[in-house]
Amino acid sequence: MVSLGLARISALLKSTPQTWKAIHVAGTNGKGSICAYLTAMLRANQISCGRFTSPHLIDPRDCITINDSIVSESKFRYFEDLVKRRNTEQKIDASEFELLTATAFEIFESEKVEFGIIEVGLGGTLDATNVLKHKCVTVISKIGLDHQSFLGNTIEEIARQKAGIMRKDVPCVVDGSNSKSVLDALQKHAEETGSSIIFADAESNELVNKLRDTLEPHQQQNLACVYEAFRLAFPQHAISIDSLVSAARNVVWPGRLQWVSIEKVTNRKGNILLDGAHNPQSAEALAGFVQKHLRSQNKPVTWVLAATRGKDVSEMLKLILRDGDSIAAVEFGPVDQMPWVQPTSSTDLLDTASKCGVAISSQFNASTNIRLALEWASQTAKEGPLVIAGSLYLVSEIFKQLRSTELQK
Repeated sequence: MVSLGLARISALLKSTPQTWKAIHVAGTNGKGSICAYLTAMLRANQISCGRFTSPHLIDPRDCITINDSIVSESKFRYFEDLVKRRNTEQKIDASEFELLTATAFEIFESEKVEFGIIEVGLGGTLDATNVLKHKCVTVISKIGLDHQSFLGNTIEEIARQKAGIMRKDVPCVVDGSNSKSVLDALQKHAEETGSSIIFADAESNELVNKLRDTLEPHQQQNLACVYEAFRLAFPQHAISIDSLVSAARNVVWPGRLQWVSIEKVTNRKGNILLDGAHNPQSAEALAGFVQKHLRSQNKPVTWVLAATRGKDVSEMLKLILRDGDSIAAVEFGPVDQMPWVQPTSSTDLLDTASKCGVAISSQFNASTNIRLALEWASQTAKEGPLVIAGSLYLVSEIFKQLRSTELQK
């Protein structure tokens, strides 16, 4: 089970120096994309960096990159074993995420990176990543209702947990499109902490203005946060905006509004849309993208959907489904190193969809058979739009299916 707190991770890293500076990123949605943008900008300026994000999409070592390349398996295993031995010998009883965080920090130290781009795992105040020693900027992205059982039942309570990454005399960049109550809660915490706060605004952002036509509204906000954070951390490099435009334009963050081919699995010719939207806020962004890019000819959408148990599935489905759509409901399998994560039953998912007030054209219960869900959806959609969404763990299963097909060639 998830057990938040800094005592175990502090014990794991007690003798590990942190000679690198960090940009620490919290929020409900957009954290991973912000980390990807920041990494690209650092690399465009030849600044060595490590990145730690979660959850992994195929293998736990995917969470750790050095200069935008996934750490080698041999290096990952070496430091993972070192951290696990320390955990056993000192009887620390660290969680899987704490072990992974410590492994990442050990690897960053061994690689002598200048900067670490670190995504919060859950919350902020008591998240394992909050053991960072040398933060130069913190970033708080869009905040919504998620993980209420750990973070609080109101958006203001959740905001206060996220605000826990702030530090005295360390500037904090905040997505200015958050609700007033969230912004007020973050401002209050900044004043109490001694952190200066900068509200990022996509409308007046110089970098966003150069890329606006290629970005969705939520991506514009993410990039606005990134540019403000980058300017604070590297004022000498932010002058050359053309290099930052080029870096940002080429960023691809897997599983977020990503077009992929599943032809090798189902023989479908056209690409499908893959998105890890897993809460109402991200579902709203996905719905807007689908409306703009896939429903323009009034074609119904075929969905392959899964969800994590405990998520507000009803609200998500109300946002993305329309009359005439079809649904294949499926359950993702066990999540490596995260045994507490369980899928919503496919039966419950379809039952919830039937109560959303939308006339579903056809539906299919694929249970735990991801491949069967893809095949049914491809046949149902024919040449029409097909979207896979509802969970990053479903995205992970899709990538594993595609990789397995490649290996069988």
